[in-house]
Amino acid sequence: MNRPHARNALGNVFVSELLEALAQLWNDKQVRVLLFRSGVKGVFCAGADLKEREQMNEAEVGVCVQRLRGLMNEIASSAVMGLIETTRGLLPGAGGTQRLPRCLGVALAKELIFTGRRLNGMQAQALGLVNHAVAQNEEGNAAYHRARELAQEILPQAPIAVRLGKVAIDRGMEVDIASGMAIEGICYAQNIPTRDRLEGMAAFREKRPPRFVGE
Repeated sequence: MNRPHARNALGNVFVSELLEALAQLWNDKQVRVLLFRSGVKGVFCAGADLKEREQMNEAEVGVCVQRLRGLMNEIASSAVMGLIETTRGLLPGAGGTQRLPRCLGVALAKELIFTGRRLNGMQAQALGLVNHAVAQNEEGNAAYHRARELAQEILPQAPIAVRLGKVAIDRGMEVDIASGMAIEGICYAQNIPTRDRLEGMAAFREKRPPRFVGE
């Protein structure tokens, strides 16, 4: 993301470009891991573009917020994050009131949203809001390098199994446990006929690294 004059704030054009890029990547089977990176030093994303929002009517705001819902677990320890909408006379509208309680629990989510409190990277990690917090480097891209390391851990694994695992987790978290188990079962069944599953079993039996091909 590289919108320096607005600190990568999410405006209509910016979001449209992001969605277009994601749509192109979605069908590219060569893409295994996607990293969102800021091209603006010291900033990842300032949130919604409130200057643009101020010029919108109610219907336009609704459409904009809905699109934002359709669109960060890796941050540097010097980063600051938070749902600060209540300090601007707003409430989180792009999914924050629903995602944060699922991450941290209702009581803590209410505290953070009601106060508009900002957290640094270490605090966010301690709460379980992000997976990792890393010491910032002089270039300001420590989180990017840690994300690349994580991507390198994911890349050798079976592509279809990883993709279906992501589907099972994401969709399962939106429903009750019984429905989630059913979703897992559907995903598991889709993975059974793959060449990669057979390769994984053969590699285990032959005590060698697997050679997954994404089929």
